[in-house]
Amino acid sequence: MNVITRKRIVTFIERHRDEGPALEQWYRTARKARWESIQDVRIVYPHADAVQVASGNTVTVFNIGGGKYRMATAIHYNAQRVYVLRIMTHAEYDKGRWKDTL
Repeated sequence: MNVITRKRIVTFIERHRDEGPALEQWYRTARKARWESIQDVRIVYPHADAVQVASGNTVTVFNIGGGKYRMATAIHYNAQRVYVLRIMTHAEYDKGRWKDTL
């Protein structure tokens, strides 16, 4: 998969250094992956969730760092692209406001 954009991951790691290794591992795994569906994603990341957002689109949310953080992505299986949309704390995720902007 082509991960777009790594810059969001790097920026998040600069603010939350404790999650650097977990996010870097996710990045390496996603780059090597050839996912065709959410079922394929869940083979590697069983807790990945498909969540519908305000735009009507479905995003895939990954638990990072044992659930301390959440990463919302748009996966275009046909183009083999993963767009990193937002990385947030568990508290930010639980508020649900992030869904309104995607």
